[in-house]
Amino acid sequence: MHSGRQCDANGRLLLIDRDVASSRLVVEGLGAALAGAPEIAAAETGRQAVEALRQARYDIVLMDLSSLGDLSERSEDAVTRLVKLAEGALVIAISDGSSVSAAVAAMRAGAHDYVVKPLNGPAIAARIDELAQRHGKTRTLGIEARPTAGVADFGGFIGASSAMQFVYEQIARIAPSAAPVFITGESGTGKDVCAEALHAKGPRVGKPLVAINCAAIPRDLMESELFGVARGAFTGAHEDRKGAAELADGGTLFLDEIGEMDLSLQSKLLRFLQTGTLSRVGEAGVRKVDVRVICATNRNPMTLISEKKFREDLFYRLHVLPIHLPPLRQRPSDIMVLARHFLARYASEEHKAFSGFSGECAQALMAAEWKGNVRQLQNLVRRLVVMFDGGEISGAMIAAADIESRGTAEMIGTGVPQQRVQAILPMWQQEQRIIEDAIASFGGNVSLAAAALEISPSTIYRKRQSWAEGVAGAA
Repeated sequence: MHSGRQCDANGRLLLIDRDVASSRLVVEGLGAALAGAPEIAAAETGRQAVEALRQARYDIVLMDLSSLGDLSERSEDAVTRLVKLAEGALVIAISDGSSVSAAVAAMRAGAHDYVVKPLNGPAIAARIDELAQRHGKTRTLGIEARPTAGVADFGGFIGASSAMQFVYEQIARIAPSAAPVFITGESGTGKDVCAEALHAKGPRVGKPLVAINCAAIPRDLMESELFGVARGAFTGAHEDRKGAAELADGGTLFLDEIGEMDLSLQSKLLRFLQTGTLSRVGEAGVRKVDVRVICATNRNPMTLISEKKFREDLFYRLHVLPIHLPPLRQRPSDIMVLARHFLARYASEEHKAFSGFSGECAQALMAAEWKGNVRQLQNLVRRLVVMFDGGEISGAMIAAADIESRGTAEMIGTGVPQQRVQAILPMWQQEQRIIEDAIASFGGNVSLAAAALEISPSTIYRKRQSWAEGVAGAA
């Protein structure tokens, strides 16, 4: 083990890498790129790293996963051990391109992030700067605190990850059009927020936005809710009543959970889209209506078509401008940004004072699955604010409040995930993570990211488009 230079050090960094030549280059690159010239030490093995962490306190730990083989534990157990010894340091796993699943497992074992070899000093410095901003380490490391880029409200969305930046770009491009939009994404990812953003940023912003949930309205009432009803059409219809489509005239009609619409009504919706006219229930004449249609579903539309639950011709009429919202597990850098946003919001509503989340708590939240996505995180934070009086949110507080997802509660207590909650991500998700991380490392420059990954920029654009459409495209 050897130490780097120590002039005017702000913070301490430990680099664990058995490749001495690579380690030396990284040390030189980091020393030149990081603000405040931190003291940098290097360890070539896991045992040397354990010794170093026992002898001194470090603020940043970069660990090459392949260099931990001399420790008796499995790779994930070794990471857990080093994270505990690091006592709250920012921990970044280093992976080669063939072991992305190991890097993901390392994050579940407590690492804050991972980078892929070959290492680049300025790129890692930028990642450290980002993590320091996110985890409140700017003062310790001598980094100037700043508002996180892209976190400001974008039509109701919160998040600065590259995945969300791509969504923002799509919304900005699509909003001015009058063509139908088809939003896909898991429950809780913000499909309604996306519809509102499209309306707010488009030319119809001064007109109505009318939303109708196709899954929440009984089948026999759905047609009258959508198209309206004429007086005397059926018992109880004492007056003419406009439906959602007519109420949205000049504006936007948002059909949420479109996959739940009855087939018989789908044919009438198709005719409405083709002609721009509708007939109220019990009315012989037609009415001209000008609306932009946005629809959303949390189900795979192609599966619905194959199961004869959704008309293929209707799908292609609606699927003109697709937007896919990524699940929260694909945008881990946004988790604490969202958590802090919700904490400030609900603390203000409840007139309580919370100082934030403990490091142990933040680590567990970052490692959780969040099957309910942003909505699940939002509900958890709201329960925390209601149940407790204030102060710093701890792991014990979350365990007490978490009645929605026992997986989150079980990961808190030791501050790191338990082995049995580890999971291997599908290949396309791992590929997406690598590409988006590369783009973020080069400040959004796709060409530089493509060169570093040794693929063509067109490949990246094609894959991002396939992810936006909810399809894991192959190279």
